[in-house]
Amino acid sequence: MPPLLSALGIGKSYGARPLFEGVDLTVEEGDRIGIVGPNGAGKTTLLRVLAGEVEPDQGRVVRRRRLRVAHVAQDAAFDPRATVGEVVNRAAAEAADPSLVEDDVERAVRVRIVLERVGFDDPGRAVSSLSGGLGKRLAIAAALARDPELLLLDEPTNHLDLDGILWLERLLTRDRLTCAVISHDRAFLQQVATRMLEVAPLYPGGVFAVAGSFSDFLVERERHLDERSQYRESLANRVRREVEWLGRGPKARTTKAQARVAEAQRLQDELRSLGDQQPGPQAGLELLGSGRKTRRLLVASGIGADVGGRRLFAHLDLLLRPGMRLGVVGANGTGKTTLLRLLAGELEPSAGSIRRADHLKVVYFDQGRHNLDPDQPLRRALAGSSDSVIYRDRPVHVVTWARRFLFRVDQLDLPVGELSGGEQARVHIARLMLEPADLLLLDEPTNDLDIPTLEALEESLLDFPGALVLVTHDRMLLDSVATLLLGLDGSGRATFFADLDQWRSASGPPVEPAPKAPRRTRAASPRPRRAGLTYLEKQEYAGIEESILAAESELETARERLEDPDVASDAELAQRAFEEHVHARERVDALYRRWAELESKLEEGS
Repeated sequence: MPPLLSALGIGKSYGARPLFEGVDLTVEEGDRIGIVGPNGAGKTTLLRVLAGEVEPDQGRVVRRRRLRVAHVAQDAAFDPRATVGEVVNRAAAEAADPSLVEDDVERAVRVRIVLERVGFDDPGRAVSSLSGGLGKRLAIAAALARDPELLLLDEPTNHLDLDGILWLERLLTRDRLTCAVISHDRAFLQQVATRMLEVAPLYPGGVFAVAGSFSDFLVERERHLDERSQYRESLANRVRREVEWLGRGPKARTTKAQARVAEAQRLQDELRSLGDQQPGPQAGLELLGSGRKTRRLLVASGIGADVGGRRLFAHLDLLLRPGMRLGVVGANGTGKTTLLRLLAGELEPSAGSIRRADHLKVVYFDQGRHNLDPDQPLRRALAGSSDSVIYRDRPVHVVTWARRFLFRVDQLDLPVGELSGGEQARVHIARLMLEPADLLLLDEPTNDLDIPTLEALEESLLDFPGALVLVTHDRMLLDSVATLLLGLDGSGRATFFADLDQWRSASGPPVEPAPKAPRRTRAASPRPRRAGLTYLEKQEYAGIEESILAAESELETARERLEDPDVASDAELAQRAFEEHVHARERVDALYRRWAELESKLEEGS
């Protein structure tokens, strides 16, 4: 059977700059191609060429006759006045084969099946009421309504929560859809891709392809770059010898000498081209801590949040101290952003209290990037009204600062609104880096970031000395950075977990939670209650922080034992290690609850 699509020597340039050239690509039925590369390298352009929306400057794309292709753009837009059902029905009608007769009833049934498959149970729901994640699902539903033989997806995990990403993984793999997917989500690519393609200027032609998973791609990419580096070093030595020979001024009368001069010139040209194909610099990300030694940066006691009459979470106790990296997980709408805004002081809790250390320095990365003015030139967004910024108490010129975040000099006068999503994210991070922080709050910082920048951000977060609260759907980032997870279910519960596997196991089949006694004042008693702490409670309070640190150390030891391969291979040892981990977690939770009770009594007596 012929391939679905063949790209033959295609190339495309942006102005005078070539994005890729001479690309050969064949898409067979069942292929799932993952596409990665730095921002601006041409990934979206390549996808649009394959979709037939953009003509290549060179080469051609051959498609199987009557091939049905559906393209889900990174930022799909729909008429806000339409309903979900109308959007999908219109997509199905536009893609209908004119040679086939399909009545309205048949199409309505097909649309209904697609909507249920994607998770919409109300076709009459207004598009204007959809969240970002549901909007992404609608774009995928509209594409599926076209019954595509080839599905092209540009950053489909953006705006999806973890459940949505897992749903998309199942959709692409279980239904065996032939697809090409641009994504920066490394865990998603590992699960979905059967072939990988990197679009980057460091490769001849701008493209590097590998058959296999994302992890296979990383191994082959490293091997390829090592071989090129060794070849470049060998070539540099040959060029050096030829330059020395030319420097001795040999007589070029003979044909042999003339041929050697020409060969020396060819080697120099090849070395120069290899120099242009070296891996580019990474964004220089380094989030600064203030160096503060305070052990309790922020204390939340029994806090809750209600939005629109719905309780998102309640009775949450939280202690943030230097070195703590808390990941927050949950479906869209469960209160993750609300929690960050509470911790930042932008909102007040509906219950409980939050105590912050004096002069606490909080830096907040908000996913909406609302503090970026789209009409402001890049140089003003980076440095304000000055020509330099102050970083680590030293002035840095705006040109140098811009280059650190991979911006070119000719971009400095561009309005921020004309930058790509990844470039805007780098502007946001550049501004945050100028503010030393005690507490760093990050709300979906990976949206639009390419993988090299994402890896640089990951390293910076691991080195950050203060406290960190991270909301992200990037599973690899959570596994690497977070030392503890807080799961929100959107109906009042807020539960701590050791890792993502534990959270997913607990949030899988619904389990009726044990009733939790509401926090309330005690009934009136003939004996008056004495406010404040008793003598013994004061002694307990003085040592509770040390007890918590010791308990958390025991929990970490128990966790390491649970993850030990030798323990995991022995059923009896594994069961014992699991029980020890559970007991250690319960002790930590109990100490936090007791600490909050003592804090509350101390406030009553003050």
